[in-house]
Amino acid sequence: MTAPILPGCEPLVAEGSSLGVLVLHGFTGSPASMRSLAEGFAARGYTVEMPLLPGHGTDLVDMIPTRWADWYGEADAAYGRLAARCERVAVVGLSMGGGLSLALAEAHQEVAALGLVNPMCQPLAAELREGIDALLESGLEHFDSIGSDIAKPDISELGYPGTPLEAAKSLSFAMETVHANLGAIVAPTLVVTSVQDHVVPPETASAILDSVAGPVRQILLQESYHVATMDFEQPLVEAEIFAHIAEHLGANS
Repeated sequence: MTAPILPGCEPLVAEGSSLGVLVLHGFTGSPASMRSLAEGFAARGYTVEMPLLPGHGTDLVDMIPTRWADWYGEADAAYGRLAARCERVAVVGLSMGGGLSLALAEAHQEVAALGLVNPMCQPLAAELREGIDALLESGLEHFDSIGSDIAKPDISELGYPGTPLEAAKSLSFAMETVHANLGAIVAPTLVVTSVQDHVVPPETASAILDSVAGPVRQILLQESYHVATMDFEQPLVEAEIFAHIAEHLGANS
């Protein structure tokens, strides 16, 4: 039995036009980090789904047994729900949500556009994986939190106070496949990259810029950390993503 959903971490579903947008949050984070974007899309008349990914938004103990298959399964199901009632669908994601967005675009060539904020797309370095294995062998199930990497003071993405280690290993292994298949992506892609990111190295974006088959564009952020959707440059992030999706998915009149 899972813990109750924390206030502010609720999923969002908004019915609108025949144009759909799927919005995906990050690893150990919550929909709070993407709510402004999701609500902005809804206000613009799009049909929107922002799921609460399995194990998130409740209690850290609920996330410990979850794996990539659980998070991708929920993201893919939400995409399917949108695709069933919309003519075209775009996907927008932060961090692991960006990795999920890439995986969806690899599996579904019809994805109309991608909006990625500091997306994950590469596995952890070997020394980090070895460190995780050593911690697991010592009996630890979770380690320090990677959440709320935000330059703006007193802002929280309502993430967990720790990082589940086996779940992190699962995410790293999944990124090997996502990275290997980037060339299958044909959707027009916007990559928003913080030059100071303490979770995903900024150079990670180069793999996307160099590998995706469709048109790709990058925006660099100078004042925001990893959770740029809640940081100093949030207005810029939102303006760029809204414009990108309107250009390639379509705008509602």
